[in-house]
Amino acid sequence: MRTHEQTLELDCGKLAPTFTQRLMAAFAPLATALRIVRNRSQVNGLYDLDDNQLRDIGLTRADVTSAFLASTFFEDPSEHLTQAAKRRWRIAVMRPYRD
Repeated sequence: MRTHEQTLELDCGKLAPTFTQRLMAAFAPLATALRIVRNRSQVNGLYDLDDNQLRDIGLTRADVTSAFLASTFFEDPSEHLTQAAKRRWRIAVMRPYRD
């Protein structure tokens, strides 16, 4: 028999998840919900900042308001704020090149 004709059968089936992996998978939705609630309260705290402080972090008051209006109760409004800050940063960076 030649070596290129030999095959080796390996039993590489999927391993069963460990107890820790199962526990983490069970608590993942709860952790996600708690993260969303925490982020919502942090975004709500942005209303206490004045316009200059918001501008320092790349946001406007309209961004904060629209983040709450655009997200449902189960969505994270901080994602909307992150995208708004990134858009504003890109515009500010590209502005000198357009002039």
